[in-house]
Amino acid sequence: MRKILTMLAALASLSLTNCGYNAIQSEDEQIKANWSEVVNQYQRRADLVPNLVNSVKGFAQQEKDVLLGVTNARAKVGSIQATPEVLNDPAAFQKFQAAQGELSGALSRLLVVTENYPQLKSDALFKDLMSQLEGTENRITVARNRYIKSVQEYNVTIRSVPTNFTAMIFGYKEKPNFSVENEKEISTAPKVDFNPAPAPSK
Repeated sequence: MRKILTMLAALASLSLTNCGYNAIQSEDEQIKANWSEVVNQYQRRADLVPNLVNSVKGFAQQEKDVLLGVTNARAKVGSIQATPEVLNDPAAFQKFQAAQGELSGALSRLLVVTENYPQLKSDALFKDLMSQLEGTENRITVARNRYIKSVQEYNVTIRSVPTNFTAMIFGYKEKPNFSVENEKEISTAPKVDFNPAPAPSK
């Protein structure tokens, strides 16, 4: 009896392997891991915002609208629970992506404003914050690209024969992905020229 049960277990395992069940499990876990890294890097950026806003405020208090825009965008990002469940809800994923895009835009507008304040650009704290922000934006790009690739592989797997039947039986559906619209703009880390413009020749 024990031998029969062992053989049945082996056959069941082989069957699951051939039908792609194990591949789906592996790719699904990879997506979750990559998503976690995306969230971590976005959180790292959000954590820099308060200090960055305060740094700019010290030199450019009159830029209240821009500073408020960054603060509000950061608050919206913080209000979204970016749990792995988001990956099974296209609407929630879109909301997350839109909020992050709004913060990216607000930060870009803030950096444009800082060009008008040479003293701010030469401030040591501001320089350090900008260096951290640029590094974080680069990490976000890498994390997003890894997530995009893993989702593409997973979505292809569950649409392909015979694994599509396995996916249908076990309820696995396509995962939402970052849109390619404005991908080049989003993946470009913001930069600030810390070298003052040369004085015009007389």
